[in-house]
Amino acid sequence: MTRLLLGVTLERICKAVLLLCLVHFVIIMILYFDVYAQRLDFFTRFNIRNTSRAHPYYNFSRPNGTVHSYTAVISAGDSFTPSAKLELNLTVTEKPLLLCPDAPPELVGRLLIEFSSLMSMERVQRENPDVTEGGRYTPPDCQPKEKVAIIIPFRHREHHLKYWLHYLHPILRRQKVAYGIYIINQFGEDTFNRAKLLNVGFLEAMKEADYDCFIFSDVDLIPMDDRNLYHCYEQPRHFAIAMDKFGFRLPYAGYFGGVSGLSKAQFLKINGFPNEYWGWGGEDDDIYNRITLNGMKISRPDIRIGRYRMIKHERDKHNEPNPQRFTKIQNTKMTMKKDGINSLHYRVIHSAKYPMYTNITVDIGKPPPRPARG
Repeated sequence: MTRLLLGVTLERICKAVLLLCLVHFVIIMILYFDVYAQRLDFFTRFNIRNTSRAHPYYNFSRPNGTVHSYTAVISAGDSFTPSAKLELNLTVTEKPLLLCPDAPPELVGRLLIEFSSLMSMERVQRENPDVTEGGRYTPPDCQPKEKVAIIIPFRHREHHLKYWLHYLHPILRRQKVAYGIYIINQFGEDTFNRAKLLNVGFLEAMKEADYDCFIFSDVDLIPMDDRNLYHCYEQPRHFAIAMDKFGFRLPYAGYFGGVSGLSKAQFLKINGFPNEYWGWGGEDDDIYNRITLNGMKISRPDIRIGRYRMIKHERDKHNEPNPQRFTKIQNTKMTMKKDGINSLHYRVIHSAKYPMYTNITVDIGKPPPRPARG
């Protein structure tokens, strides 16, 4: 009896051992196939990565890239693993870009502006590789709300222009502005006419693109805070409200000089700028009068943000103060409908696109003879 019980006990133990072995075998097989699948997935990705290296015209990490642009450069003789073929057959929908934010996250605020270091166009170009020919730029990661043309009246200021481009290109890119930069160079050595050059810049820029906003800037003024956003507003904008030249204060309430911005509609509403201010001074006050006489108001940034540094220089030759400016300012209401963009005459001498800006040299004519004193 004892032997029978012993045999039954051993039989049960053997069955239990066999059952444990079977369970162990099943677990081992499951783990084996799981590891195999992971290795297969790794080698599949490795092959696709190598394939992308073999075709340098496409970058899988490029924003807004699609599979269709990849297949377009594949030659008929190329071969792929089954997993790669499956991935290439999938259609990837390109997501539309969101509107650029009103407060771009890349802004840094107050800037250190100095003019002591040497500056060259080669350095400016090297620092701004995303800017295209003619000084054009469009944000790659968002949809800008408007196109901005920046107009600079110019003559014999190459030294200042290098610093302006050095500082402004990075600022505008951080601000997510879609822009083009136009240097309007007055031909010859006759008396300088800033406002007329700005009118020329408006028309010449419109020939290249459908700009919505125009910012008119002197080449010697650099913003000290990138939160001073270079775009247009519901009312004409005065950006340079606190220059170091004036002790970082607004010199007087009606001042509209240095850097200003108007939308296309605002610019046309005031008939552009006056053409008859030859020499220094007066045109900014005339523009201010045109804006207020047409029922608009001046908008300005906070005085802590609208700070500017001016590159020190001597007053240019042939840009002496205009002795007639005070009389002309008083007559804005009578002259603004006939003197402006509708009466502009000029001739383009030369136009060229450089890596960081577009240069347009123009003949704007000669100033009328000034009446004799007394």
